[in-house]
Amino acid sequence: MATVICITNQKGGVGKTTTAVNLAFYLAKDKYRVLLIDCDPQGNATSGLGIEKSQLELTMTDVFMGISGLDKVIKETKYKNFYLAPTTPQLANAEVELTKMNKKFVQLKSAINSVKNDFDYIIIDSPPSLSLLTVNGMIASDYLLLPVQTEFYALEGVAQLLESMKLVRKVTNPNLKLLGVVATMYDKRTSLSAQVLLEIKKYFKDKVFETTIPRNVRVAEAPSHGIPVGAYDKFSKGAKAYKELTKEVVERTGGIK
Repeated sequence: MATVICITNQKGGVGKTTTAVNLAFYLAKDKYRVLLIDCDPQGNATSGLGIEKSQLELTMTDVFMGISGLDKVIKETKYKNFYLAPTTPQLANAEVELTKMNKKFVQLKSAINSVKNDFDYIIIDSPPSLSLLTVNGMIASDYLLLPVQTEFYALEGVAQLLESMKLVRKVTNPNLKLLGVVATMYDKRTSLSAQVLLEIKKYFKDKVFETTIPRNVRVAEAPSHGIPVGAYDKFSKGAKAYKELTKEVVERTGGIK
């Protein structure tokens, strides 16, 4: 039975998709069977793994619309144990249609339940907003993982996100937990990064991961080549950081259920 982790932050540009792709990559490297579900209409996780969107016959749009089961959408990546449920910008239109459906909040949960026994970890990359797609991700998950960048306004909107998490926990998913907060785009050369990291630790306390993700050119370059940073340059600071973060995630989730 898979452990389901939703990676979310309503603020864009915080390294959410980068974290989703690289966490999934290193979990797969650790011999866990991993499914990455791209629930962001921008489809950056899909293109970041070198998938040509124009050639996709079935995507997460078909899953949310009830046209296809999730098992038909899942594609193998070029990495062992690593699978992807891709998406395209059409998912934005599907979200509009989703609002009219009776089971609009549990479409993703139902889809995931049908494949849960096939994987050890399922990672959901959600949109940078508190949209219906994000709420679907929260309801379908065991844990939330929150990337927060160590820059000005880092904690803006976080309180609202946590309130949404509490509401989801109260109404539909009482088992949802905050797995942890990972500080991203950390630059140890600047006092601002250090100050913001202190603020993050003050706010989230022991929920902050020990590992910080540095601002690293290799991390920025890897998606343009359609590969995770661990495959692009495994010796880079960014790759090493995501490898360490993965160890912490496995520790906190207890590995395979």
